Amino acid sequence: MYFAALLARTEDGWEASDTELDDVETLSDLTDLAREASVDEDTVLVFIEQEDAWFGVLRVDGEEDPRIYISDASAAARSSYGEILLTDELLGREPGAEDTIAALEELVGLDGTEDGEPNTADNDNDNSDDEDGPGAGVVPAGPLGDTGVLSDLGLPEAELLMLRTDALAEIADALGAAEVLETVR
Repeated sequence: MYFAALLARTEDGWEASDTELDDVETLSDLTDLAREASVDEDTVLVFIEQEDAWFGVLRVDGEEDPRIYISDASAAARSSYGEILLTDELLGREPGAEDTIAALEELVGLDGTEDGEPNTADNDNDNSDDEDGPGAGVVPAGPLGDTGVLSDLGLPEAELLMLRTDALAEIADALGAAEVLETVR
């Protein structure tokens, strides 16, 4: 089960709204959604949480590039909403790398042999040390992204990294927005 909410900073404090992500397919869509909620190009935070698995924070400040933090990248990679946040840049991949990997997987079978080529022991290559080897497309376990995304708002990096369950409530509490967030939960 997912929970997604927007927190928009205003002169009077934070305003919260729950948000439906059914029409959001890309990070650009999510960023646009956040910017639409912005008052006078102030800070907007988008929270996405999957129960006890992972949470993500997207921060948009006016027209600046969005800042992203994900509590567990490998868990988020198994989620359609998590995949939105896991950009090539965040994962340290060349843009379009997934398209290249998918095209190569079509040419080479899962056993590592080309179509029609026999599977022999000679084809069993363990290139785990090679950057383009089997581990190249793997998403790392654990936190990923900008750990300082909320530092200036009252939640230091070390505290963000320690959050696990009910993280959004703790983040909202640190920001002084717990009551506002609770109204949309």
